[in-house]
Amino acid sequence: MAMAPTVKVVLGSIAFVIFWVLAVFPAVPFLPIGRTAGSLLGGMLMVLFRVITPDQAYAAIDLPILGLLFGTMVVSVYLERADMFKYLGKLLSWKSQGAKDLLCRICLISAISSALFTNDTSCVVLTEFVLKIARQQNLPPHPFLLALASSANIGSSATPIGNPQNLVIAVQSKISFGMFLFGIFPAMLVGVIVNALILLCMYWKLLSVQKDEEDVASEVVGEDDVNSHRFSPATLSHLTSLNSQEANSVLESTNHVESTLRSRVTLVERDSIQGSPNESEIQKDPSVGFESIRISDASKEIENSGPILSKKSTSVNGVESDSFAEESLGFSEKWKRVLWKACVYLVTLGMLISLLSGLNMSWTAITAALALVVLDFKDARPSLEKVSYSLLIFFCGMFITVDGFNKTGIPSTLWEFMEPYAKIDHISGTAILAVVILVLSNLASNVPTVLLLGARVATSAAQISPASEKKAWLVLAWVSTVAGNLSLLGSAANLIVCEQARRAPHCGYNLTFWSHLKFGVPSTLIVTAIGLTLIRG
Repeated sequence: MAMAPTVKVVLGSIAFVIFWVLAVFPAVPFLPIGRTAGSLLGGMLMVLFRVITPDQAYAAIDLPILGLLFGTMVVSVYLERADMFKYLGKLLSWKSQGAKDLLCRICLISAISSALFTNDTSCVVLTEFVLKIARQQNLPPHPFLLALASSANIGSSATPIGNPQNLVIAVQSKISFGMFLFGIFPAMLVGVIVNALILLCMYWKLLSVQKDEEDVASEVVGEDDVNSHRFSPATLSHLTSLNSQEANSVLESTNHVESTLRSRVTLVERDSIQGSPNESEIQKDPSVGFESIRISDASKEIENSGPILSKKSTSVNGVESDSFAEESLGFSEKWKRVLWKACVYLVTLGMLISLLSGLNMSWTAITAALALVVLDFKDARPSLEKVSYSLLIFFCGMFITVDGFNKTGIPSTLWEFMEPYAKIDHISGTAILAVVILVLSNLASNVPTVLLLGARVATSAAQISPASEKKAWLVLAWVSTVAGNLSLLGSAANLIVCEQARRAPHCGYNLTFWSHLKFGVPSTLIVTAIGLTLIRG
């Protein structure tokens, strides 16, 4: 593709640079508007600068990718309500044989859950579990947090629904879910094992000596801790799109609401024993959202119409807390709850089987999401509100911005220079291509890298053979995903673990950039290199 006129090249480059700065540094001091607004600004500038027309901007938005992303986020919300992630948390501590066993278990569970429920979601729901278990066993949290984040990134590479860049690759390449899984799974499996071995080698002494009780007080992870630990996987998994001030306010308000609810539940239980002396005060307290609380000798019935709690619920933003709800349910209601959970798991399993069968991925995910909405048989607004619509809008702006930048001719010119040295049929060419993807993924983020390089890499490989074209797509998926482990800023999953760990109540831990880099560089290079030899074209 020839270079566009100079004016269009300059203006298109300015728009793309603005998008890039705000995507990589969402809280930049001179324009702290965040990633979502930054992507829309970049897209708008592409149209205002006449780099692309309005019709071309609309055409650049890839609806199948947005549909697939929306469907998987809705499914993850209902899986969270059905306690799927609570059970995953329990698996971490079940019959644990010590620090090394715990680290390997975290690597395995994080990788599997990320492949099925996206890496961001897994990191959101598992981080505090990991911190609590480490605290319970007087262990340093640092290696376990690294295991969680790095294994989540590696595991998410195996499926099209594991992360956003894989969604883009699966839709653009038209590679089926089964072929995608079959092509990358061996590399993912070996990569997780190698990553765990690197962690064990680097932190063997640290894992062999428990921390003194004076440094870390023991805290047992009981049933109450597991049940009260609830997040919104779809929304909080993209918390890093907020600037730091917004993130502080969101997490602080969430913690405040949770602490308020726990204190009110404790007060209700105490009053039920002492004769409810403060019943009238509880009824008038608007911070809880109860309209009335009536306690009798035979039963406790909680009715709610407030904005915070749904009926028989103790969680925030309208999603039920099953621990409190199930305690207040009758026998028949409990069985209804169990049946509903089973239906959620069966629908999710059916979605995965359909994806493996080669059905349209976007409509399969949307169908599964709507099936869960119908089976829930109640107003879906509280669950649908937990979908990260800001992420969907970010993708819209990014599609327009990247399409405009492609029309300047700059990416094509750079690729024409690199193409002779990045042939997928030679070891040296594959290595050079991997280095280019690795560097761009950390400089420009992995999704824009995939959008910029995907079609060009595939077209170049297709000239060799159809099998080479498929392998080129899978190499792009593998390297762009594992590249997220290089530094703390390499992927959203890393930042989520860092922020969740730092703000965790009673067991917070600060994972620094340099401590992550010390592990991230060797792990990324070794895992990427080994995985490249195992990818099947």
